[in-house]
Amino acid sequence: MIDIVNVRKNYGKVEAVKNLSFSLDRGEIFGLLGPNGAGKSTTIRMIMNIIKQDSGKILFDGREIREADKDRIGYMPEERGLYKKVPVDELLVFLAELKGMPAAESQKQMDPFLKRFGLMEWKKNMTDDLSKGMSQKIQFISTILHDPDIIILDEPFSGLDPVSADQMSGMIAELRDKGKTIIFSTHIMVHAEQICNKICILSEGAVKTSGTISEVKSKHGRNTVVIDFEGSAAFIKELPFVSELIEWPGSCEVSLTDETDADQKLLKAVSEKLKISRFELQRPSLHKIFVDLAGDAEGGKHA
Repeated sequence: MIDIVNVRKNYGKVEAVKNLSFSLDRGEIFGLLGPNGAGKSTTIRMIMNIIKQDSGKILFDGREIREADKDRIGYMPEERGLYKKVPVDELLVFLAELKGMPAAESQKQMDPFLKRFGLMEWKKNMTDDLSKGMSQKIQFISTILHDPDIIILDEPFSGLDPVSADQMSGMIAELRDKGKTIIFSTHIMVHAEQICNKICILSEGAVKTSGTISEVKSKHGRNTVVIDFEGSAAFIKELPFVSELIEWPGSCEVSLTDETDADQKLLKAVSEKLKISRFELQRPSLHKIFVDLAGDAEGGKHA
């Protein structure tokens, strides 16, 4: 449905996107991942034809995107903003009309979405009466209300509480199951790992890795152990067969060297000092892969 072919974009001397290529199919959630300054938002703006690439092609159903195609796209930008002093229902109708949906149809379609997100009683309120989380959910509804074929979500979970984030995740999965093509841009790897079919990790405008979640994890080995424990795991990073330790309260992810039986040596070492409730050899998490590939990159001026 969308093909990005050898796309480049410069801002003066800064090469924001470097020879980028990937494809998106129908019914797919594609994670466009990377730290701030990686080129994610610039790529999205080029897909939207808000800015023009310097070279390469962006194809929509096998041809270059046309102005009329924008009505088939729903875009939720990272920079939030709703018109103030406008009732919620009137705003949703207005935004849907801009995408070609008749007012009568949008008025009929909005109520199930408002009920789904617990916002029905706010339907007649002015938008500046809404909390930040409510406003974000209204902006999400405005993105999908006109029933677009392609949905672009730039950091959609930013600022949402866990319940609201779960509601939105469920809706995104349902849209995928209906055959919608979804581009999901984020630097939060937990969200990407939960909902994406395929991912592309960018750093400093270049692709570091891409593919399905399983493919990306397979590329980066299986020498990782996840441990849940009681105690302090700081000593693990000093063990000679450990290459890296990522620690959280009560759990850690340990990357092992290629030393023979490194996992068994680790199990013996931690059993002597920690109370262990889980010791699991697995592929590295997407968070670990992301840190390895893009963690040292410094954010640039353009996202």
